[in-house]
Amino acid sequence: MLKLFQSIFGAGEAPGRYPESLIEVAVERAVDGTDPRLRTLPRYRRLLREPVLHAADHVVALVDALPHVQAAGRASYGDDERLTTLFASADRMLQVFAGDSALHDFLASQASKSGTAAVLLLVERIEKHVMGMEMDGEVLRREVAQVAVDFRAHRLVDPTWDEDELRRQLKRRAFDHLLSLALQRIAELRGERADLTRQRTLLRRKLDALNKGQWGFDAGVAEKMDPQALQAELDETERQLAALGTDDRTLFAHMDIVIDILSHAGRQMWAEPVQLHLDRMNVQRGADEATVRQVDLQELHNARGRRLVMLPLAITLDDLPHRDDLLAAAQRVLG
Repeated sequence: MLKLFQSIFGAGEAPGRYPESLIEVAVERAVDGTDPRLRTLPRYRRLLREPVLHAADHVVALVDALPHVQAAGRASYGDDERLTTLFASADRMLQVFAGDSALHDFLASQASKSGTAAVLLLVERIEKHVMGMEMDGEVLRREVAQVAVDFRAHRLVDPTWDEDELRRQLKRRAFDHLLSLALQRIAELRGERADLTRQRTLLRRKLDALNKGQWGFDAGVAEKMDPQALQAELDETERQLAALGTDDRTLFAHMDIVIDILSHAGRQMWAEPVQLHLDRMNVQRGADEATVRQVDLQELHNARGRRLVMLPLAITLDDLPHRDDLLAAAQRVLG
């Protein structure tokens, strides 16, 4: 199923032109990735068809807009401002690559360990307000408010030998990310139901106690309560639970979530250009300052507030240090 689904994002297919068989597989993947019980709803395939097509088109456009892979090896490290910004040195870059579990697992399954591997680098960008120094003419000013940019949590995803195959895998990953956002919304709906159910149980206990003339519910606690106010709160809780629905109504609510996420994929996951003007310490400066370098990045955002710098790479595998060497170096540092 996965291999068939990946071909919906083949290099020769334009957005909106997918074989019917592959659309059906994409619909089934949307159900499996969220709530398999949706198959019990009438016409579930018809309900999901257009949302799935819209999401597929968005995913294709999103990944196709990524730049071509950037060579990432010892010799090419200094050729691109993005690499020199994201990594302090060529050695540090190669250490990060060598220690990455996704790349390690990929190479462990391959007969060859040489050549270049196409992969997507994801990095968190953090802006920190700091106090630093700067020159004002010939005067050194101290305790100047500055914004430093830190890049951390580097990781590699979907390593492969070929850039076209990398893009196909990234499209599948992006589609699955939309499904994960829908699943999170469904889980929150279930959590809301559980909270309301607990609240209803507590209110009923309180009302029962009041009706029996008991004003306290815990040892040593006397609590005066208005039965009418409690009844009103209980009624509102019941109303909210009814609005969430049960059985088929719950499944239709889950279906509505999946349809909404996929139909508005562009609001759920998107890329934004980020242009930074940084000095050698990764402190933001004015664009016209002589020592500043301009760095243009692409950042992936989702509706949950998550953002990650994206950079497709072609990693020179022969430059990577052996993992055993990395472990030995770490042990020497730890002493």
